[in-house]
Amino acid sequence: MAFADYPVHTLMTITTRPDLVFVEGQGSWMTDQNGKRYLDFLQGWAVNCLGHSAPVMIDALNAQARKIINPSPAFYNEPMVKLAELLTQNSCFDKVFFANSGAEANEGAIKLARKWGRKNKSGAYQIITFDHSFHGRTLATMSASGKAGWDTIFAPQVPGFPKAILNDIASVEALITDETVAVMLEPVQGEGGVIPATREFMQQLRALTKAKNILLIVDEVQTGCGRCGSLFAYQLSGIQPDIMTLGKGIGGGVPLAALLSTEAVACFEPGDQGGTYNGNPLMTAVGHAVMSTLLEPEFLPGVLARGEHLRTRMLALCSEFGLEGERGEGLLRALQLGRDIGPQLVEAARELNPQGLLLNSPRPALLRFMPALNISFEEIDEMTEMLRGLLKKHA
Repeated sequence: MAFADYPVHTLMTITTRPDLVFVEGQGSWMTDQNGKRYLDFLQGWAVNCLGHSAPVMIDALNAQARKIINPSPAFYNEPMVKLAELLTQNSCFDKVFFANSGAEANEGAIKLARKWGRKNKSGAYQIITFDHSFHGRTLATMSASGKAGWDTIFAPQVPGFPKAILNDIASVEALITDETVAVMLEPVQGEGGVIPATREFMQQLRALTKAKNILLIVDEVQTGCGRCGSLFAYQLSGIQPDIMTLGKGIGGGVPLAALLSTEAVACFEPGDQGGTYNGNPLMTAVGHAVMSTLLEPEFLPGVLARGEHLRTRMLALCSEFGLEGERGEGLLRALQLGRDIGPQLVEAARELNPQGLLLNSPRPALLRFMPALNISFEEIDEMTEMLRGLLKKHA
């Protein structure tokens, strides 16, 4: 079927899409309507942690679809309970609320923090967030985000989100008032350009929030579920937050997210939170299969090894082409180009023949890499060689 035969005009324009339609995906590769294959280093923006069409996910979907798909969140269901237990057993949290997207989980975190502030801190409601942060596309999560231009696009914003500077503890302390209920951050700012919070800063932040009796919320929508080499990125710093949000990788490609908190913070009452599809057994069965895979003994060490291999290959490109450097954690990494050629590289990579390459440039002078966590070392090398050829033409 030719691209012209697809009625793409029926879709709202929410992004600029190339003239191709993907029809199949296996592992680290996708295939378009013409049969051309693409090595995928996007994976749905860090969503497909086990790659495209992972057999363990297909098996979970098929098995659960034959049992029950959605009994309503007004009732318990078996996969929901099993996944909640798996998450709490492997984190510092006690309670779980399941949602359908990272933005919805973050919206829930904001609501939970404000409810806790009303009950425990005389109505404190402000949540300190950070410049260049990204927390979602609802009105509240856009207001919480520190993305340039988002303060006016759907103005007026939801109030209550003063912005600090990542890795600058003094900038956080300066914003704390009697109205402050929490600090919320991504352990690695993904959309902001793969900027990690340092271990020292995360530890300082935990100490400060405890001293001031305010909550620490980690947005692990992009960094969680093995992406940074540990099950959750907060664990890299040896701290215990009060609230965590998950999305993307927890479902491995299906719409699933989670809001987790400690027992002391879990203050929602009946009617405070809900959702028609939240915690449905079809999605939570997949989530349980995904998380169980990530918890297999050799999986996370493999992520660290692949992340180090990717880092080494990117540093070699930096030396060869005089690029600025690379940064990241695990398999969430960025190549700093030193020049605003990221968008050109993304387009040129996609148009390579006979096989294309899918890359992302969240900032003009940077490429972001979010491959499947089980990508092969050979596929990392293949991507590197494809990128090397592009840099010879553009760098």
